[in-house]
Amino acid sequence: MSTKDFIEKDYYKVLGVPKDATEAEIKKAYRKLAREFHPDANKGNAKAEERFKEISEANDVLGDPKKRKEYDEARALFGNGGFRPGPGAGGATFNFDLGDLFGGAQGGGGFGGGLGDVFGGLFNRGGAGTTRTQPRRGQDIESEVTLSFTEAIEGATVPLRMSSQAPCKACSGTGDKNGTPRVCPTCVGTGQVARGSGGGFSLTDPCPDCKGRGLIAEHPCEICKGSGRAKSSRTMQVRIPAGVSDGQRIRLRGKGAPGERGGPAGDLYVVVHVKEHPVFGRKGDNLTVTVPVTFAEAALGGEVRVPTLGGPAVTLKLPPGTPNGRTMRARGKGAVRKDGTRGDLLVTVEVSVPKDLSGKARDALEAYREATAGEDPRAELFQAAKGA
Repeated sequence: MSTKDFIEKDYYKVLGVPKDATEAEIKKAYRKLAREFHPDANKGNAKAEERFKEISEANDVLGDPKKRKEYDEARALFGNGGFRPGPGAGGATFNFDLGDLFGGAQGGGGFGGGLGDVFGGLFNRGGAGTTRTQPRRGQDIESEVTLSFTEAIEGATVPLRMSSQAPCKACSGTGDKNGTPRVCPTCVGTGQVARGSGGGFSLTDPCPDCKGRGLIAEHPCEICKGSGRAKSSRTMQVRIPAGVSDGQRIRLRGKGAPGERGGPAGDLYVVVHVKEHPVFGRKGDNLTVTVPVTFAEAALGGEVRVPTLGGPAVTLKLPPGTPNGRTMRARGKGAVRKDGTRGDLLVTVEVSVPKDLSGKARDALEAYREATAGEDPRAELFQAAKGA
């Protein structure tokens, strides 16, 4: 992505949030859009896949406070892509490199020196006369993992096999099969070329001849075709923290593709999918379970044993007259929170109605019906209906 493209993109519009949106609002908007446009939910839909990439790119910037601050400052300074000279600037010509604003942005999403480097570039600090092949940050990688309900609650270490671009082993990342690439004459080793924008200053793009590497292979490597990068597969053991939820995106810094020429590695993003449990559900940090009870237990009260996830059962006391659908709480038996504490287990009572009755049980219920014949549980319902 060129620096001009970066400044001109409106990431707030991509996520559909205002510029003063809070971190929580940005996170919520991203999750909603990611679920809607995720490739798994839109198989074969190229537009949805492209939209998902835009959403992820916007979240990478706005979801990071430091990157968001630099992005906001850059757009304010350059007016969404164009430098605004102050009053009295007249026809002054400024030759500077917007690449200094973002450091290695072309290499994979990181930001470099910040706004201070821009003003160094205004006065040709490190300009076209300087020959330098800059380090390039490795690409970010996104992977997915599916966990059982219990693994998501308790945490798990899972193997992830990933494919990414890494320095070519055949040519040691030089791109030249003899290991002797030459400095690109077009960009003089910087990996960037300036282009006029009609306003008396220049913007930069990756060099079209060396593809931003700053080097050209006289004898291109047969494996990487002179790019210095080749597809690499590796398996990593990744620790998924306890308490993750379905659809959560975990960022592992420095676990992405290796950098080039001493540049830092990219990041690894792991999207977690959680299978449903046949007994337990989840509501935030709390687990949920529905427990059947008899009519006698609900009416007369009593003690009921309730299963917990991965632990011993707990006993809850039902007060007399417990209504169907009442929810009780078993504290500390829920999901693990970020601070290491646990949520609660929410137990919902469901009165079980037997389909078949023995003669003795039927006689007892008939006697109960006669004993309560004068009671009408629907009287208040009809009164309320008339008064409405």
